[in-house]
Amino acid sequence: MSGPVLVIELAEPVPPASIQRLREFLVRSSSHFEEKRVGEYDLNIHAESLGIADTGGIDGRRPVMVSLMGPGLGDEGIFEAEHADEVDQEPLIGFTPTHAVDVIAFCNRPVDHVVTALLTAAVMDVIGGVASAELLEDQVPIVTGLPGVVATMTDPWPAAYGSADFLRAWARQPGFRLLK
Repeated sequence: MSGPVLVIELAEPVPPASIQRLREFLVRSSSHFEEKRVGEYDLNIHAESLGIADTGGIDGRRPVMVSLMGPGLGDEGIFEAEHADEVDQEPLIGFTPTHAVDVIAFCNRPVDHVVTALLTAAVMDVIGGVASAELLEDQVPIVTGLPGVVATMTDPWPAAYGSADFLRAWARQPGFRLLK
């Protein structure tokens, strides 16, 4: 079963030194780490490495993929396809994305939603960017007042853009859940 996904929008390519720091963080935080290519990592992240103590009684090693993409890095076709139907993001986040990072959980338990949000925030601490999260209609009022929100939109679909602080604040909300 696939789980939630978050996207980090980037205004420019990730420098090689930042990719190396990201790789080092992921290796330290994982029980399993496989580098498919530079910038694409399959891993089992330790939930406790992200500050998650309550895993709901399941194994705290959660399967996740982190994938950098865009021109000159990763699958340019996937980047283009994912951004083909996007609204003009420049008025919302201050730039038109040239690159992105997908953080994809492979499971869909409540802990996987928290892991996805907090891992995305940790990746942003290393490489920067703005998180893009699709929302359910009833989540818009919840996220609007959170710290680190850059923008929200409801048309053509509900979404929020924000910082790592936004993701951390949102993940602490009762009943927190990402869209798949």
